[in-house]
Amino acid sequence: MTHTPIRFGIIGCAGIALKVSRAILCAPNATLSAVASRSLHKAADFAKSNGFPPEAKIYGSYESLLDDPDIDAVYMPLPTTLHLKWAVLIAQKKKHLLTEKPVALNVAEFDEIVRACKENGVQIMDGTMWMHHPRTRKMEEFLQDKQRFGQLKTVNSCFTFFTDLGFLKNDIRVKPDLDALGALGDAGWYGIRSILWAADYELPKTVTALRGAVLNEAGVILDCGLQCTGRMAKKQPSIALS
Repeated sequence: MTHTPIRFGIIGCAGIALKVSRAILCAPNATLSAVASRSLHKAADFAKSNGFPPEAKIYGSYESLLDDPDIDAVYMPLPTTLHLKWAVLIAQKKKHLLTEKPVALNVAEFDEIVRACKENGVQIMDGTMWMHHPRTRKMEEFLQDKQRFGQLKTVNSCFTFFTDLGFLKNDIRVKPDLDALGALGDAGWYGIRSILWAADYELPKTVTALRGAVLNEAGVILDCGLQCTGRMAKKQPSIALS
């Protein structure tokens, strides 16, 4: 059986889009059909440096790409503060959405994005890659095998990375007007997602922020931790994230 490749368009030329665009090119069921930036020159350079097919379209505005009838799905690697606006527009244009994480700044925005996708009959997926790795499926099989694993009682999750002064001053992830959640949304997303995954997505009963969070001068989180507790039964009696 043959399948028509999913025609992806990308809005925004962020660093993570370099990796994802190459992954799309490697996928047998997808192709890169267009890229858009607020700068036509930047979009053209992005396509050229990342091996886009010669027939891929180059746009100097996000709106132009969304109006393209030959695009099936849109990858959105924009700052989190822009997600609500553009995710809803993407859904209204009847295009499927692959968005970078975190999906939104808060639950209300997340719900609005999901509602727009449901109302317009399109799918939404966040770019948490490890969830789709074959190793993750094997880990899940092991966790669910009570004879081999036993009962899940505690999960500890930690995500850190080293950076330099240039990142701490200039990266969008430390700017309150671009990615206001800071390390919580960028790195904490993985830790929280892994805990929920291990607990079969059973929500905790309590969530407590730990002391000692580090914020920059603009009030954006650079380092933080939390502790969650669940019901003292089958799934997640105690969970910690740091």
